[in-house]
Amino acid sequence: MANIGKSISIKGDVVGDEDTILEGRVEGRVSLRNFHLTIGPNGDIQGEVSAKQVTVVGKIAGNVIASERIEVRETGRIQGDLIAPRLTVAEGAVINGAITMKEANALEKLRPAEKKIEPIAAPVAPLTSQKAS
Repeated sequence: MANIGKSISIKGDVVGDEDTILEGRVEGRVSLRNFHLTIGPNGDIQGEVSAKQVTVVGKIAGNVIASERIEVRETGRIQGDLIAPRLTVAEGAVINGAITMKEANALEKLRPAEKKIEPIAAPVAPLTSQKAS
């Protein structure tokens, strides 16, 4: 298991072949395709993230793709789109972006740089109380 400490700042891509805990700052893409990435409470990623599993306790500003699952804990903050077959969001977590639930085999064809998600937005009529006639 790799651990990137909170005093570490990386500008560039991070690619690895082992489970990783990130407590520092990364400005660039993080790719652990077959492994678990944990963004700790001090962790801050400015870029695309792809891994088998992603657990967010810190912050991500970028799209997140997981082939198995994404878990966003109470203090987790994500500014970007999420794609995974399973998603767990704790009360208090913040996600600002589209969420797409895809089967694991469909995710293998997606790459963060090639993928574009269009948010689905439909006008919502305000709720009004109507008396029964």
